[in-house]
Amino acid sequence: MWATRNGTAGGRMDEAQHIDEAQGIDIVDVRYAYGAKPALADVSMALRPGRFTALLGPNGAGKSTLVSLLSGLFVPQGGRISIFGLDLAKDPLAALSVMGIVFQQQTLDLDLSVRQNMAYFAALHGLAGRRAGQRIEACLTRLGLAARQKEKVRALNSGHRRRLEIARSLVHEPRFLLLDEPTVGLDVPARADLVAHVHALCRDDGLTVLWATHLVDEVEAGDDLVVLHDGTVRAQGAVADVLASTGAHDVLGAFHRLTTPAPAEPAP
Repeated sequence: MWATRNGTAGGRMDEAQHIDEAQGIDIVDVRYAYGAKPALADVSMALRPGRFTALLGPNGAGKSTLVSLLSGLFVPQGGRISIFGLDLAKDPLAALSVMGIVFQQQTLDLDLSVRQNMAYFAALHGLAGRRAGQRIEACLTRLGLAARQKEKVRALNSGHRRRLEIARSLVHEPRFLLLDEPTVGLDVPARADLVAHVHALCRDDGLTVLWATHLVDEVEAGDDLVVLHDGTVRAQGAVADVLASTGAHDVLGAFHRLTTPAPAEPAP
């Protein structure tokens, strides 16, 4: 659940005003397993505030598990997570109240209009009346959906539905935007459009963004990059630094070097 301004359910709490964005997002020695099968093994990473960080890994690397831990759906079995100085385990309502989340599976109500979907989510975050209307209008305008707000969601194509989910995730003015494989099912132009939109949000509004993906072409040269494979962090830092450390010429080359098993040595 998200916190409201009065601490009941759904939106930003007063405590959110006391976050320290300069601390960024710290994930320290986080572990999680499904029964006997480890999904994350002592994962540590630091997301710099106001930066777009691409969490890049093949399917099964542990990306969705990490998103579930960050969003409070799962509880770490070891380690800690800090959101702008707020301990997610000790103060989950305050930590989650400054986050906007877009899950891999779409969660829109197809039989409601674009605006109704936004209004419902705003209400969950404790926003109502004029303030809710202002935020809905601003978010829909920013994502290019204001002209379609009276249409039912089922009339939108996949790309516009994803834009709506991002607009919805921003209605309560979060400072950390978390997206899990947000371009799944989109064609190449729609993917490129969505990547550009979120990069613009990060650049123009100073949002801290974690974008989980298995697609190397969604990573831009100016991004930060974390490569996750088999539940462990294989590399992290600015894209240029990861390329330098791997000796690769591009992100695809670095990704292959970090995630491809070394060839077995021939038997004697």
